[in-house]
Amino acid sequence: MDKLLPLDNLLQQARALDAGDPLAAERANFHMPQHPSRGGEALYFTGNSLGLQPRAAENIIAEELEDWRKFGVEGHFKSRRPWVNYQDELTEGLALIAGAQPLEVVAMNTLTVNLHLLLISFFRPSGNRTQLMIEAGAFPSDRYAALSQLQLHGLNPEDHLIEIAPRPGEHTLRTEDIEARIAQAGNRLACCALSGVQYYTGQLFDMARITAAAHKVGATCGFDLAHAAGNVPLKLHDWNVDFACWCGYKYLNGGPGCAAAAFVHERHARRPELLRLAGWWGHNPERRFKMEPDFDSMSGASGWQMSNAPVMNMAALYASLETFKRVGLVALREKSLALTAFLESGIHAVATDTGERLEILTPADPAARGCQLSVVAHGHGLELFKHLTDRGVIADWREPGVIRLAPVPLYNSFEDIAQFLLLLAEGLRTSS
Repeated sequence: MDKLLPLDNLLQQARALDAGDPLAAERANFHMPQHPSRGGEALYFTGNSLGLQPRAAENIIAEELEDWRKFGVEGHFKSRRPWVNYQDELTEGLALIAGAQPLEVVAMNTLTVNLHLLLISFFRPSGNRTQLMIEAGAFPSDRYAALSQLQLHGLNPEDHLIEIAPRPGEHTLRTEDIEARIAQAGNRLACCALSGVQYYTGQLFDMARITAAAHKVGATCGFDLAHAAGNVPLKLHDWNVDFACWCGYKYLNGGPGCAAAAFVHERHARRPELLRLAGWWGHNPERRFKMEPDFDSMSGASGWQMSNAPVMNMAALYASLETFKRVGLVALREKSLALTAFLESGIHAVATDTGERLEILTPADPAARGCQLSVVAHGHGLELFKHLTDRGVIADWREPGVIRLAPVPLYNSFEDIAQFLLLLAEGLRTSS
Protein backbone atom coordinates (compact mmCIF):
# COMPACT_ATOMS: atom_id res chain seq x y z
CA MET A 1 0.00 0.00 0.00
CA ASP A 2 1.84 3.08 -1.25
CA LYS A 3 -0.99 5.58 -0.77
CA LEU A 4 -2.42 6.75 2.52
CA LEU A 5 -5.82 5.26 3.16
CA PRO A 6 -8.65 7.83 3.39
CA LEU A 7 -10.38 7.18 6.69
CA ASP A 8 -13.82 8.16 5.41
CA ASN A 9 -14.08 5.11 3.14
CA LEU A 10 -11.75 2.77 5.02
CA LEU A 11 -14.39 0.14 5.76
CA GLN A 12 -15.53 -0.03 2.14
CA GLN A 13 -11.97 -0.47 0.97
CA ALA A 14 -11.35 -3.21 3.54
CA ARG A 15 -14.51 -5.07 2.61
CA ALA A 16 -13.54 -5.00 -1.05
CA LEU A 17 -10.15 -6.50 -0.18
CA ASP A 18 -11.81 -9.18 1.94
CA ALA A 19 -14.15 -10.02 -0.94
CA GLY A 20 -11.13 -10.75 -3.13
CA ASP A 21 -9.16 -12.64 -0.47
CA PRO A 22 -8.75 -16.34 -1.41
CA LEU A 23 -8.07 -17.21 2.25
CA ALA A 24 -11.04 -15.34 3.72
CA ALA A 25 -12.92 -18.58 4.41
CA GLU A 26 -10.14 -19.86 6.70
CA ARG A 27 -11.35 -17.52 9.45
CA ALA A 28 -14.38 -19.77 9.94
CA ASN A 29 -12.05 -22.59 10.96
CA PHE A 30 -11.06 -20.73 14.16
CA HIS A 31 -12.90 -19.72 17.30
CA MET A 32 -12.85 -15.91 17.43
CA PRO A 33 -12.91 -14.39 20.95
CA GLN A 34 -16.05 -12.42 21.77
CA HIS A 35 -16.27 -8.98 23.39
CA PRO A 36 -19.40 -7.46 24.95
CA SER A 37 -18.67 -3.93 23.74
CA ARG A 38 -18.81 -5.16 20.16
CA GLY A 39 -21.74 -7.48 20.59
CA GLY A 40 -19.75 -10.17 18.86
CA GLU A 41 -16.24 -10.88 17.75
CA ALA A 42 -13.34 -9.00 19.28
CA LEU A 43 -10.64 -7.46 17.12
CA TYR A 44 -7.86 -9.93 17.85
CA PHE A 45 -4.29 -8.92 16.99
CA THR A 46 -2.36 -11.03 19.49
CA GLY A 47 -1.56 -14.14 17.51
CA ASN A 48 2.09 -13.28 18.17
CA SER A 49 1.41 -14.09 21.81
CA LEU A 50 -1.27 -16.80 21.64
CA GLY A 51 -2.83 -18.06 18.43
CA LEU A 52 -6.54 -18.75 18.25
CA GLN A 53 -8.10 -22.16 18.70
CA PRO A 54 -8.62 -24.17 15.51
CA ARG A 55 -12.11 -25.63 15.47
CA ALA A 56 -10.57 -28.98 14.53
CA ALA A 57 -8.58 -29.11 17.78
CA GLU A 58 -11.59 -30.12 19.88
CA ASN A 59 -12.26 -33.19 17.75
CA ILE A 60 -8.61 -34.27 17.73
CA ILE A 61 -8.33 -33.96 21.52
CA ALA A 62 -11.66 -35.78 21.93
CA GLU A 63 -10.31 -38.63 19.79
CA GLU A 64 -7.24 -38.96 22.00
CA LEU A 65 -9.44 -38.98 25.12
CA GLU A 66 -11.66 -41.61 23.55
CA ASP A 67 -8.69 -43.81 22.68
CA TRP A 68 -7.32 -43.42 26.21
CA ARG A 69 -10.73 -44.45 27.55
CA LYS A 70 -10.95 -47.44 25.20
CA PHE A 71 -7.41 -48.75 25.30
CA GLY A 72 -5.68 -47.51 28.43
CA VAL A 73 -1.94 -48.15 28.15
CA GLU A 74 -2.43 -50.10 24.92
CA GLY A 75 -3.34 -46.79 23.26
CA HIS A 76 0.40 -46.30 22.83
CA PHE A 77 0.10 -48.82 19.99
CA LYS A 78 -3.64 -49.21 19.22
CA SER A 79 -4.88 -45.60 19.12
CA ARG A 80 -5.62 -44.08 15.72
CA ARG A 81 -2.46 -41.99 16.07
CA PRO A 82 -0.28 -44.31 18.19
CA TRP A 83 1.08 -42.41 21.16
CA VAL A 84 4.41 -44.19 21.18
CA ASN A 85 5.36 -42.21 18.06
CA TYR A 86 2.97 -39.28 18.45
CA GLN A 87 5.66 -36.68 17.81
CA ASP A 88 6.11 -38.18 14.35
CA GLU A 89 2.57 -37.09 13.45
CA LEU A 90 3.84 -33.50 13.60
CA THR A 91 7.06 -33.95 11.64
CA GLU A 92 5.75 -33.22 8.15
CA GLY A 93 4.06 -30.00 9.23
CA LEU A 94 7.05 -28.81 11.27
CA ALA A 95 9.44 -29.53 8.39
CA LEU A 96 7.21 -27.46 6.10
CA ILE A 97 7.13 -24.57 8.58
CA ALA A 98 10.92 -24.68 9.11
CA GLY A 99 12.05 -25.28 5.56
CA ALA A 100 13.76 -28.43 6.78
CA GLN A 101 14.21 -32.11 6.08
CA PRO A 102 11.97 -34.36 8.22
CA LEU A 103 15.10 -35.75 9.88
CA GLU A 104 15.97 -32.24 11.11
CA VAL A 105 12.87 -31.44 13.18
CA VAL A 106 11.14 -32.84 16.22
CA ALA A 107 8.29 -31.75 18.50
CA MET A 108 9.33 -31.89 22.14
CA ASN A 109 9.43 -30.05 25.47
CA THR A 110 8.94 -26.29 25.66
CA LEU A 111 10.84 -23.45 24.03
CA THR A 112 13.40 -22.48 26.66
CA VAL A 113 14.00 -26.11 27.62
CA ASN A 114 14.85 -26.79 23.98
CA LEU A 115 17.07 -23.73 23.82
CA HIS A 116 19.05 -24.99 26.80
CA LEU A 117 19.33 -28.50 25.37
CA LEU A 118 20.62 -27.15 22.07
CA LEU A 119 23.06 -24.72 23.65
CA ILE A 120 24.50 -27.60 25.68
CA SER A 121 25.44 -29.13 22.33
CA PHE A 122 26.29 -26.10 20.20
CA PHE A 123 27.83 -23.68 22.70
CA ARG A 124 31.03 -25.55 23.53
CA PRO A 125 33.55 -22.94 24.73
CA SER A 126 37.17 -24.01 24.67
CA GLY A 127 40.54 -22.24 24.56
CA ASN A 128 40.08 -18.69 23.36
CA ARG A 129 36.72 -19.47 21.72
CA THR A 130 34.41 -18.71 24.63
CA GLN A 131 31.99 -15.96 23.59
CA LEU A 132 28.24 -16.26 23.12
CA MET A 133 26.38 -13.62 21.08
CA ILE A 134 22.75 -12.57 21.54
CA GLU A 135 20.89 -9.41 20.60
CA ALA A 136 20.54 -6.66 23.20
CA GLY A 137 16.92 -6.59 24.25
CA ALA A 138 16.44 -10.28 23.55
CA PHE A 139 13.36 -11.87 25.07
CA PRO A 140 14.19 -12.16 28.79
CA SER A 141 14.01 -15.95 28.82
CA ASP A 142 16.63 -16.11 26.07
CA ARG A 143 18.96 -13.84 28.01
CA TYR A 144 18.43 -15.84 31.18
CA ALA A 145 19.32 -18.99 29.23
CA ALA A 146 22.46 -17.37 27.82
CA LEU A 147 23.60 -16.19 31.25
CA SER A 148 23.04 -19.58 32.85
CA GLN A 149 24.87 -21.35 30.03
CA LEU A 150 27.87 -19.09 30.64
CA GLN A 151 27.61 -19.78 34.36
CA LEU A 152 27.51 -23.51 33.61
CA HIS A 153 30.93 -23.15 31.98
CA GLY A 154 32.30 -20.87 34.70
CA LEU A 155 32.41 -17.86 32.36
CA ASN A 156 31.86 -14.24 33.37
CA PRO A 157 29.15 -12.59 31.21
CA GLU A 158 31.05 -9.29 31.27
CA ASP A 159 33.82 -10.93 29.29
CA HIS A 160 32.05 -13.66 27.37
CA LEU A 161 28.54 -12.43 26.52
CA ILE A 162 28.24 -10.21 23.44
CA GLU A 163 24.98 -8.26 23.25
CA ILE A 164 24.69 -6.50 19.93
CA ALA A 165 22.52 -3.38 19.93
CA PRO A 166 21.12 -1.08 17.22
CA ARG A 167 22.98 2.08 16.35
CA PRO A 168 22.20 5.13 18.51
CA GLY A 169 18.82 6.56 17.56
CA GLU A 170 17.77 3.40 15.72
CA HIS A 171 15.39 0.67 16.87
CA THR A 172 16.49 -2.27 14.77
CA LEU A 173 19.76 -3.97 13.93
CA ARG A 174 21.45 -3.65 10.58
CA THR A 175 22.60 -6.93 9.10
CA GLU A 176 25.96 -5.44 8.16
CA ASP A 177 26.47 -4.43 11.81
CA ILE A 178 25.76 -7.98 12.97
CA GLU A 179 28.21 -9.33 10.40
CA ALA A 180 30.84 -6.79 11.44
CA ARG A 181 30.45 -7.66 15.12
CA ILE A 182 30.78 -11.36 14.35
CA ALA A 183 33.91 -10.68 12.31
CA GLN A 184 35.29 -8.56 15.13
CA ALA A 185 34.78 -11.37 17.63
CA GLY A 186 36.51 -13.74 15.22
CA ASN A 187 37.93 -16.90 16.73
CA ARG A 188 36.75 -15.84 20.19
CA LEU A 189 33.11 -16.42 19.17
CA ALA A 190 31.81 -19.88 20.00
CA CYS A 191 28.11 -19.45 19.21
CA CYS A 192 25.72 -16.87 17.80
CA ALA A 193 22.18 -17.31 19.15
CA LEU A 194 19.72 -14.65 17.96
CA SER A 195 16.00 -14.37 17.38
CA GLY A 196 14.54 -15.06 13.98
CA VAL A 197 11.99 -12.29 14.48
CA GLN A 198 12.70 -9.89 17.35
CA TYR A 199 9.77 -10.05 19.74
CA TYR A 200 9.70 -6.32 20.65
CA THR A 201 10.34 -4.62 17.30
CA GLY A 202 9.09 -7.34 14.97
CA GLN A 203 12.31 -7.20 12.94
CA LEU A 204 12.99 -10.26 10.78
CA PHE A 205 16.71 -11.04 10.77
CA ASP A 206 18.57 -12.20 7.67
CA MET A 207 19.31 -15.63 9.04
CA ALA A 208 21.16 -16.83 5.97
CA ARG A 209 23.69 -13.97 6.09
CA ILE A 210 24.10 -14.17 9.86
CA THR A 211 24.68 -17.92 9.73
CA ALA A 212 27.25 -17.53 6.95
CA ALA A 213 29.08 -14.85 8.94
CA ALA A 214 29.19 -17.05 12.06
CA HIS A 215 30.45 -20.05 10.13
CA LYS A 216 33.12 -17.91 8.48
CA VAL A 217 34.75 -17.35 11.88
CA GLY A 218 34.24 -20.94 12.96
CA ALA A 219 31.27 -20.40 15.27
CA THR A 220 27.95 -22.22 15.39
CA CYS A 221 24.72 -20.33 14.75
CA GLY A 222 21.18 -20.89 15.94
CA PHE A 223 17.89 -19.03 16.32
CA ASP A 224 14.92 -18.70 18.64
CA LEU A 225 12.05 -18.76 16.14
CA ALA A 226 9.18 -18.18 18.59
CA HIS A 227 7.99 -15.17 16.57
CA ALA A 228 9.08 -16.51 13.19
CA ALA A 229 7.66 -20.05 12.94
CA GLY A 230 4.35 -19.91 11.10
CA ASN A 231 4.83 -16.19 10.49
CA VAL A 232 7.60 -15.85 7.89
CA PRO A 233 9.13 -18.16 5.27
CA LEU A 234 11.99 -20.23 6.69
CA LYS A 235 14.66 -22.26 4.89
CA LEU A 236 16.70 -23.50 7.80
CA HIS A 237 18.23 -26.39 5.87
CA ASP A 238 19.29 -24.27 2.89
CA TRP A 239 20.59 -21.51 5.17
CA ASN A 240 22.84 -24.05 6.94
CA VAL A 241 21.55 -22.99 10.36
CA ASP A 242 23.04 -25.29 13.01
CA PHE A 243 20.09 -25.33 15.39
CA ALA A 244 16.80 -23.61 16.13
CA CYS A 245 13.82 -23.92 18.43
CA TRP A 246 10.34 -22.46 18.61
CA CYS A 247 7.10 -22.74 20.55
CA GLY A 248 3.81 -24.04 19.23
CA TYR A 249 1.34 -21.61 20.77
CA LYS A 250 1.88 -18.36 18.87
CA TYR A 251 1.44 -18.37 15.10
CA LEU A 252 1.18 -22.18 15.14
CA ASN A 253 -2.07 -22.08 17.17
CA GLY A 254 -1.29 -25.08 19.35
CA GLY A 255 -2.85 -23.70 22.52
CA PRO A 256 -1.47 -22.27 25.79
CA GLY A 257 1.73 -23.97 26.90
CA CYS A 258 1.76 -26.12 23.78
CA ALA A 259 4.72 -28.36 23.01
CA ALA A 260 7.65 -26.74 21.27
CA ALA A 261 9.93 -27.93 18.49
CA ALA A 262 13.60 -28.09 17.62
CA PHE A 263 15.71 -28.13 14.46
CA VAL A 264 19.18 -29.62 14.12
CA HIS A 265 20.82 -29.46 10.72
CA GLU A 266 21.31 -32.70 8.83
CA ARG A 267 25.09 -32.37 8.97
CA HIS A 268 24.85 -32.95 12.74
CA ALA A 269 22.38 -35.81 12.35
CA ARG A 270 24.79 -38.63 12.95
CA ARG A 271 27.22 -37.21 15.45
CA PRO A 272 26.82 -39.32 18.58
CA GLU A 273 29.95 -37.67 19.97
CA LEU A 274 28.15 -34.31 20.09
CA LEU A 275 27.48 -33.71 23.77
CA ARG A 276 23.83 -33.61 24.74
CA LEU A 277 21.66 -34.16 27.78
CA ALA A 278 20.32 -37.60 26.96
CA GLY A 279 16.95 -39.13 27.75
CA TRP A 280 15.43 -42.45 26.83
CA TRP A 281 13.15 -41.09 24.09
CA GLY A 282 16.24 -40.01 22.16
CA HIS A 283 17.52 -43.59 22.33
CA ASN A 284 17.39 -45.95 19.33
CA PRO A 285 13.62 -46.72 19.12
CA GLU A 286 14.27 -50.29 18.00
CA ARG A 287 16.02 -50.95 21.31
CA ARG A 288 14.32 -48.38 23.57
CA PHE A 289 12.23 -50.87 25.52
CA LYS A 290 15.16 -53.18 26.14
CA MET A 291 16.06 -50.69 28.91
CA GLU A 292 19.76 -50.76 28.08
CA PRO A 293 22.19 -48.86 30.29
CA ASP A 294 24.13 -47.18 27.45
CA PHE A 295 22.63 -44.41 25.31
CA ASP A 296 22.37 -45.07 21.55
CA SER A 297 21.27 -41.78 20.01
CA MET A 298 18.65 -41.59 17.30
CA SER A 299 19.72 -39.82 14.12
CA GLY A 300 18.70 -36.23 13.57
CA ALA A 301 16.84 -33.86 15.84
CA SER A 302 14.98 -36.79 17.42
CA GLY A 303 18.20 -37.70 19.21
CA TRP A 304 17.69 -34.65 21.45
CA GLN A 305 14.39 -35.99 22.81
CA MET A 306 14.30 -36.81 26.48
CA SER A 307 10.77 -37.98 27.26
CA ASN A 308 7.76 -39.46 25.50
CA ALA A 309 5.34 -37.12 23.79
CA PRO A 310 2.71 -35.23 25.86
CA VAL A 311 -0.14 -36.40 23.63
CA MET A 312 -2.96 -34.15 24.88
CA ASN A 313 -0.57 -31.22 24.71
CA MET A 314 0.38 -32.00 21.10
CA ALA A 315 -3.08 -32.84 19.79
CA ALA A 316 -4.15 -29.24 19.13
CA LEU A 317 -0.83 -28.53 17.42
CA TYR A 318 -1.43 -31.53 15.19
CA ALA A 319 -4.80 -30.07 14.18
CA SER A 320 -3.26 -26.67 13.43
CA LEU A 321 -0.38 -28.06 11.37
CA GLU A 322 -2.87 -29.87 9.15
CA THR A 323 -4.21 -26.41 8.22
CA PHE A 324 -0.75 -25.12 7.36
CA LYS A 325 -0.14 -28.15 5.16
CA ARG A 326 -3.45 -27.63 3.36
CA VAL A 327 -3.24 -23.85 2.87
CA GLY A 328 0.48 -23.60 2.09
CA LEU A 329 3.05 -21.05 3.20
CA VAL A 330 3.17 -19.14 -0.09
CA ALA A 331 -0.51 -18.17 0.14
CA LEU A 332 -0.15 -17.28 3.81
CA ARG A 333 2.85 -15.05 3.18
CA GLU A 334 1.07 -13.24 0.32
CA LYS A 335 -1.89 -12.42 2.52
CA SER A 336 0.36 -11.53 5.45
CA LEU A 337 2.21 -8.99 3.33
CA ALA A 338 -1.07 -7.46 2.16
CA LEU A 339 -2.60 -7.27 5.65
CA THR A 340 0.51 -5.73 7.19
CA ALA A 341 0.85 -3.19 4.38
CA PHE A 342 -2.80 -2.22 4.85
CA LEU A 343 -2.23 -1.77 8.59
CA GLU A 344 0.95 0.24 8.02
CA SER A 345 -0.68 2.57 5.51
CA GLY A 346 -3.67 2.98 7.79
CA ILE A 347 -1.50 3.93 10.76
CA HIS A 348 0.17 6.63 8.68
CA ALA A 349 -3.27 7.83 7.56
CA VAL A 350 -4.51 8.02 11.15
CA ALA A 351 -1.43 10.03 12.12
CA THR A 352 -2.07 12.47 9.27
CA ASP A 353 -5.77 12.73 10.04
CA THR A 354 -5.34 13.30 13.79
CA GLY A 355 -2.09 15.25 13.71
CA GLU A 356 -0.59 12.82 16.22
CA ARG A 357 2.86 11.23 16.01
CA LEU A 358 2.62 7.49 15.48
CA GLU A 359 5.99 5.79 15.11
CA ILE A 360 6.33 2.26 13.75
CA LEU A 361 9.42 0.59 15.19
CA THR A 362 9.20 -2.38 12.83
CA PRO A 363 11.17 -2.12 9.57
CA ALA A 364 9.27 -0.61 6.65
CA ASP A 365 10.83 -3.14 4.27
CA PRO A 366 8.34 -6.04 4.00
CA ALA A 367 11.26 -8.46 3.56
CA ALA A 368 12.55 -7.45 7.00
CA ARG A 369 9.39 -8.15 8.97
CA GLY A 370 6.59 -10.62 9.46
CA CYS A 371 3.00 -9.63 10.23
CA GLN A 372 3.75 -7.78 13.48
CA LEU A 373 3.97 -4.00 13.67
CA SER A 374 5.18 -2.38 16.90
CA VAL A 375 3.71 1.09 17.26
CA VAL A 376 4.44 3.97 19.62
CA ALA A 377 1.82 6.70 20.01
CA HIS A 378 3.99 9.53 21.29
CA GLY A 379 2.29 11.56 23.99
CA HIS A 380 -0.15 8.76 24.74
CA GLY A 381 0.29 5.89 27.13
CA LEU A 382 -1.83 3.26 28.74
CA GLU A 383 -4.95 5.44 28.48
CA LEU A 384 -4.93 4.92 24.71
CA PHE A 385 -4.38 1.18 25.09
CA LYS A 386 -7.24 1.04 27.62
CA HIS A 387 -9.49 2.93 25.18
CA LEU A 388 -8.80 0.27 22.55
CA THR A 389 -9.18 -2.62 24.99
CA ASP A 390 -12.51 -1.35 26.31
CA ARG A 391 -13.82 -1.30 22.73
CA GLY A 392 -12.90 -4.85 21.95
CA VAL A 393 -9.36 -4.61 20.60
CA ILE A 394 -7.14 -7.41 21.92
CA ALA A 395 -3.57 -6.23 21.33
CA ASP A 396 -0.36 -6.32 23.36
CA TRP A 397 1.19 -3.58 25.48
CA ARG A 398 4.93 -3.55 26.16
CA GLU A 399 6.66 -1.01 28.35
CA PRO A 400 7.52 1.77 28.04
CA GLY A 401 4.90 2.55 25.37
CA VAL A 402 4.70 0.01 22.55
CA ILE A 403 1.50 -1.50 21.17
CA ARG A 404 2.26 -4.70 19.28
CA LEU A 405 -0.24 -5.63 16.57
CA ALA A 406 -0.14 -8.87 14.60
CA PRO A 407 -2.73 -9.34 11.83
CA VAL A 408 -2.51 -13.12 11.27
CA PRO A 409 -3.41 -14.26 7.75
CA LEU A 410 -5.22 -17.44 8.81
CA TYR A 411 -7.93 -15.61 10.74
CA ASN A 412 -7.59 -11.82 10.56
CA SER A 413 -9.40 -9.77 7.93
CA PHE A 414 -8.87 -6.39 6.33
CA GLU A 415 -12.08 -5.24 8.00
CA ASP A 416 -10.57 -6.14 11.40
CA ILE A 417 -7.76 -3.73 10.62
CA ALA A 418 -10.10 -0.99 9.38
CA GLN A 419 -12.23 -1.24 12.53
CA PHE A 420 -9.08 -1.01 14.66
CA LEU A 421 -7.81 2.05 12.77
CA LEU A 422 -11.09 3.90 13.31
CA LEU A 423 -10.95 3.11 17.03
CA LEU A 424 -7.31 4.22 17.12
CA ALA A 425 -8.19 7.58 15.54
CA GLU A 426 -11.08 7.97 17.99
CA GLY A 427 -8.80 7.17 20.91
CA LEU A 428 -6.11 9.60 19.83
CA ARG A 429 -8.65 12.41 19.60
CA THR A 430 -10.23 11.49 22.93
CA SER A 431 -6.98 11.26 24.89
CA SER A 432 -5.27 14.30 23.35
